[in-house]
Amino acid sequence: MANITLLDGSIGQELVKRSGMKPTPLWSTRVMIDQPELVGDVHTDYFHQGATVATTNTYAVHRSRLRREGLEDQLPALIDTALTQAEQARAGSGGRIAGSLGPLLATYRPDLKPDVDEAQEKFAELADLMADRVDLLLIETASSVQEAEGALRGTEECGKPVWLALSVMDEDGTRLRSGEPLADIAALVERFAPETVLINCTRPEAIPAALAIIAELERPFGAYANGFTGISEGFLQDAPTVDALEQRQDLAPEAYADHAMAWVAQGATIVGGCCEVGPDHIKALADRLHAAGHKIV
Repeated sequence: MANITLLDGSIGQELVKRSGMKPTPLWSTRVMIDQPELVGDVHTDYFHQGATVATTNTYAVHRSRLRREGLEDQLPALIDTALTQAEQARAGSGGRIAGSLGPLLATYRPDLKPDVDEAQEKFAELADLMADRVDLLLIETASSVQEAEGALRGTEECGKPVWLALSVMDEDGTRLRSGEPLADIAALVERFAPETVLINCTRPEAIPAALAIIAELERPFGAYANGFTGISEGFLQDAPTVDALEQRQDLAPEAYADHAMAWVAQGATIVGGCCEVGPDHIKALADRLHAAGHKIV
């Protein structure tokens, strides 16, 4: 039996659903501006369902995204709001806070090829704003070697553990969404030494092939999948909204837990959920982990 870190599930999608607001290109950042208390509610629910890590609602808080809406000057305040909501939810739970760092320009768009030097500067700014108030920094949904390098450079001097989460092709878990072999990440992992390597925001069916590759990197590994039917062409346009994506109807909590328990059987020690994976899914997974004799840490 193993010690398993149980991440939370969807933050952004869960906030959009609970808010009742029409989706916007600002995604969950818009919700946080208008209804900040919802962020704390989501974190609290995940802790109550068994998660031991709260992932901050900072995935989409980037100057490049805020600039389009004339909100760039609010970046520090938005980071502070996200951190405060996570801190309040964590009080008394003994859980950890992971500072989320999403893609610099857009999700699932490795074709945009963010300049590595610029990415380093932008991620370093975010890391500086968060490092003193989080337990770790979580680079999420890196879809190419270049995206991963920029984020890893920017967090190299943050003074906190860095977790690297990569997104692979839904049809081929051995390749990043850029088409590059997932194994190509090995050189960056050796150079920057992130504490863990994860697979995220990918169909759960693609995860096992990816885990077999990152298991060779000689560090803790795991996964948290999404519940989308797939990534539509509409979502790959400039400034898309999440209504261009569709939720699967065949991924109920027990079905998702089946997938995640198979990852644990492969050696994963960090599991959770991404978009469209909610508190009920995390509760089912927590129950299954306990029933199997694992300790959630």
